[in-house]
Amino acid sequence: MPWSGHPGLASHVRLRFDRARARHILLGPESVVVLNRTGADVLGLCDGRRTVGDIVAELRERYNRVVDDEVRQFLAGLAGKRYVEISHG
Repeated sequence: MPWSGHPGLASHVRLRFDRARARHILLGPESVVVLNRTGADVLGLCDGRRTVGDIVAELRERYNRVVDDEVRQFLAGLAGKRYVEISHG
């Protein structure tokens, strides 16, 4: 995944807080993905304006240890499942 890409949630996906699970979830057509706190934070920053590098920098302000490749792999996995779209502009 290029660092210049701008990840955003796909139009058919919603990031929500599920009170019953006390966790953030991604809601898609006929699917639910339960997220941990870090995953929810990453996706909360995926607004289509920030680059992956911007997201990593923001996460480094919140957490002591952020590995660039882990963020990229997480987003690439979700992009592969069509939960996240990467714009290049």
